[in-house]
Amino acid sequence: MSTLLELKNIKKYFRVSHGIFGLDAEVVRAVDGVDLMISSGENLGLVGESGSGKTTLGRIILKLLPIDSGNIIWEGQDITPVRGRRLRLIRRNFQMVFQDPYSSLDPRFTVRKIIQEAMIYDEKKTKAQKEDRVRELIEAVQLPEDILNRFPHEFSGGERQRIAIARALAMNPKLLILDEAVSSLDVLIQGEIIDLLKELQSKFSLTYLFISHNLRVVKKICSRLAVMYKGKIVELAPTREIFSQPLHPYTQSLLAAAIQYKAFPISPEITINDDSKLMDRGNGHWVRE
Repeated sequence: MSTLLELKNIKKYFRVSHGIFGLDAEVVRAVDGVDLMISSGENLGLVGESGSGKTTLGRIILKLLPIDSGNIIWEGQDITPVRGRRLRLIRRNFQMVFQDPYSSLDPRFTVRKIIQEAMIYDEKKTKAQKEDRVRELIEAVQLPEDILNRFPHEFSGGERQRIAIARALAMNPKLLILDEAVSSLDVLIQGEIIDLLKELQSKFSLTYLFISHNLRVVKKICSRLAVMYKGKIVELAPTREIFSQPLHPYTQSLLAAAIQYKAFPISPEITINDDSKLMDRGNGHWVRE
C-alpha cells in the first residue's frame, strides 16, 4: 500500500495560565514529537485517555490548528506551509466526523442543505449534480430520501451520525478522521455504524483514522493501533499484537482498564523520558523505551 499521510516530529504546545490574574502559567505539550504514517486503504486507530493529545493531533492533520514544528506530508507533498485556496483544494481529501452529531450539524439547516453546504467550493458541479450527490450519499448511509427536508432535532443520535458521515463524504475524500464518532451512541447503534463504515470504505475507497478511548470499538475496525500518552506515541503495532502482547506499561494499563471498566485517568505514575524513541520490536511492533 502507498503512503497517504506522514507526520514528522509534530509538536504543538499550549500555554495555560493559572491564578487570579493569570500570572502563573505552564506549557502543556499536547502533541510532543509525533511521527506517524498512514497507508492508503488502512484503518489506523489512535487510542488513549482524555487529554492524551488524540483530538489535537486530528485537528492538526486537518490543518485546523497550526503546529509549532514538524511536517505534514500528504501523498508525498509537504503541505505544512500551504494556505488559502490551495489548502481548500487539498482539504477535499480529508474530512472529520465528530463525537457529537447534534452539535456538529447546524440546527437551522435541513439535511439536504447540510450535505450541500459541504460542496460549497465545488464549482464544477451544477445544482442538479449536487442534488444527485446528496441523494447518492443518503442512500449510501442507509437513510430514506424523504428525510432530506427535515431538521437534525427530528432524528436519533445514530441517524444524526449517519447524516454527519454523509456530509463528510460529500467531496469524495480519501481520508476520514473519526473523532470518538460512536462513543455517544449505545452499543447496538455503535455496531451498526461500524458495519456501515466498513461498507462505505469498500464503496468509496476510504482510509480511516479512528480516534477513540474505547479499545473494544477500535478492535472491531482497525488493523493497527497507535497508543498515545502525554502527547507522545508510546506504542504502535498491529491490533492483534496490542491485544495479545502489549509492551508499554501505559498500554498494559489501558487494556486492563478496558477489561475492568475502570475510570480514567488510569496511570498517573507512568513517566516518559523526553529522549526516548520508538524502537522496533519486530513484526511491525514499535514501543517507546
